[in-house]
Amino acid sequence: VLGNDEKGVTGVRIRSTVDESQTEELEATGYFAAIGHTPNVNFLKGQIETNDKGFIQWKIPFRTNTSVDGVFAAGDVADDNYKQAITAAGSGCMAALDAERWLVSNGYE
Repeated sequence: VLGNDEKGVTGVRIRSTVDESQTEELEATGYFAAIGHTPNVNFLKGQIETNDKGFIQWKIPFRTNTSVDGVFAAGDVADDNYKQAITAAGSGCMAALDAERWLVSNGYE
């Protein structure tokens, strides 16, 4: 990441993965750091169903219900395909609505 205190981020220097002596600088005014794509769900091991990649498995496609009744999963712990903030926000909204429906259908109003 390139920049200074006055202008902040001004660019990025990238290095070839084929020939590490080759670099290129690109202009940029900001950057996002991703710290990983592995879901941190180890504390649920043996309690909730996950897929072979370790992501929480939805019981029904496009519904946030999990293998545990009343437990809903959304965002990066349930998305092994898109892994984007906007889809995480969308599935968070879905989980909230699914949880609300579950609460009402189980007598919690």
